[in-house]
Amino acid sequence: MTVSRHIEEFHGLPVFDFVQAVEKGAQLPDAAAVAWKIGLEYESPRTFTECWQQFLDTVEADRVSAVVIGLWSQEEPDSFAEPLRAIVGAAGRLPALRALFVGDITFEECEISWLQLVDVTPLLTSFPQLTELVVRGSGEDWEGGSGLALQQVRHERLRALRFESGGLPVSVVRSVAACDFPALESLALWLGVDQYGGDAALDDLTPFLDGSRFPALRHLGLQNSEFQDAIAATVAHAPVVARLEALTLSMGVLTDEGATALLEGQPLTHLRALDLHHHYLSDAMQERLRQALPGVALDLSEAGKPDDQWRYVAVAE
Repeated sequence: MTVSRHIEEFHGLPVFDFVQAVEKGAQLPDAAAVAWKIGLEYESPRTFTECWQQFLDTVEADRVSAVVIGLWSQEEPDSFAEPLRAIVGAAGRLPALRALFVGDITFEECEISWLQLVDVTPLLTSFPQLTELVVRGSGEDWEGGSGLALQQVRHERLRALRFESGGLPVSVVRSVAACDFPALESLALWLGVDQYGGDAALDDLTPFLDGSRFPALRHLGLQNSEFQDAIAATVAHAPVVARLEALTLSMGVLTDEGATALLEGQPLTHLRALDLHHHYLSDAMQERLRQALPGVALDLSEAGKPDDQWRYVAVAE
């Protein structure tokens, strides 16, 4: 399974494609009214850096609050290193930036496992006012590159962090746990599969579950995992759950075994939302969840066959 649709909204704002609008001669909206997307079409005659510079020179950059980065490669998949340098190099021109999405790219443009990410720590250190960061792409090392990485860092204002990957490296999982994010309210990790670099184990998730990290955390997503049942069983007794408002265990290989553990563990009725979409639960278990959690917004969409021998996570390649 893959990512098939572009996002239409980010940070509470509609996404507006700057490059397409300029090419069509369309009127541009107010700088603060949209989340600006900058990305290339396949075989674009221009580089990402050229389009990024045009964006900075055309829009009132000092009023931009949200940016979405699309495809940065003109043809074959290319490293995010050069676009990253251009983005952080413009930090002084983007004082109002509060939200950044790296990698709004569908499988038709580039498979998620081919998106060649690098150390994204500079996005946090260069934008101290950032409140939301989403990073989508491969966790694997590429020839001549370091692969997706994150260094231990403190960020005072970050409230939402999400890594979307078909294989999130254990080094990144551990680095997130080691970071100091006192304002972090929402954390989501797409763990992925080992084949594409997702080598985290259940023990690596302990810092997120024992309540010792991120005192402001209210939403936790541990998703897209082949060991989703084990995650659910651990979450059932995790201290952090008592202070959560929303819990996401979606996109993985969740079966009746994991759901049973959830229901037999600590109460979940205080949750505002429980997202389990893309699962392998029986009809009986789905009904049991609905009956047990009547006041919780429960997402049980994208049900797979419980007896399917070929169970898969929602996003891998």
